[in-house]
Amino acid sequence: MRDGYQAGGRTSSRVTLRVLAFDSGIGGLGIVAALRDALPSAEIDYLADTAVYPYGEQDDAFLIARIVSLIQDAVARLSPDAVVIACNTASTLALEALRGVCPVPVIGCVPPIRWAARLSRTRVIGLLATTATVRRPYVAALQARFAPDCTLIAHGARHLADCAEAVFRGAPADPELIRRALAGLSDRPEGGKIDAVALGCTHYTFLMDAFRAASPEGVAWLDPAAAVARQTATVLGVDRAAVPVFSESKGSAWFTAEPAGAAELEAGLHRFGYTGFSLWQPAVAVSPI
Repeated sequence: MRDGYQAGGRTSSRVTLRVLAFDSGIGGLGIVAALRDALPSAEIDYLADTAVYPYGEQDDAFLIARIVSLIQDAVARLSPDAVVIACNTASTLALEALRGVCPVPVIGCVPPIRWAARLSRTRVIGLLATTATVRRPYVAALQARFAPDCTLIAHGARHLADCAEAVFRGAPADPELIRRALAGLSDRPEGGKIDAVALGCTHYTFLMDAFRAASPEGVAWLDPAAAVARQTATVLGVDRAAVPVFSESKGSAWFTAEPAGAAELEAGLHRFGYTGFSLWQPAVAVSPI
């Protein structure tokens, strides 16, 4: 960031733009990769709430309170110029509350149903997400607004996020799990007509190759990561073409609890510009209801 740069209505004197990305696990790192491309000189911090992963198993009221508390704490400590909620569950639950309390722009991640509708020729589109995301009224509202002339077939897949966590750490994707997830779309009435599938969980970025290999030719798999990164750059008023690349601008990664497979995780983090991770100690503890 240049001296005096305006970020979301406030002036910063820092030289480097700073963004905080947040998810429940490693899923948001796909968005981090897109952010590094869209904002190559930015310092991108990453905070994963591994203490209560997976979010789909938690109570909504607890999650809202916890997410808001964690982000407020992180904004106070790290002073980012923007916060990216790189998690569909957190976005569909807490985005409005976060925007009401955060002093910086908050960019969310929602299922790319609008994109799927734009691409579809059959007018039958799919959504692959967690069960928690699929059941929320937010999804129906997205369809009503952006894809009213499309049939939306949504499947809440169990265990796919765990599969993605394992793939990130170097394990192969479970082919039977992938097959069952895709069957949750294709075996439904009109499921054979699906020609575009929106990913409704950022973890699924790391399963994209497996989805494509197991699905019929011609099905478009849509990952919103690049769109979220472009929106972040737009909100911050950054023209990528005009931003020089500073390789030393990396950022730090934090986890709210020691994650499983920490050694393998660290190897994966290196691919996204992090030398390792540290444990984040929340300022205020929010316990499950």
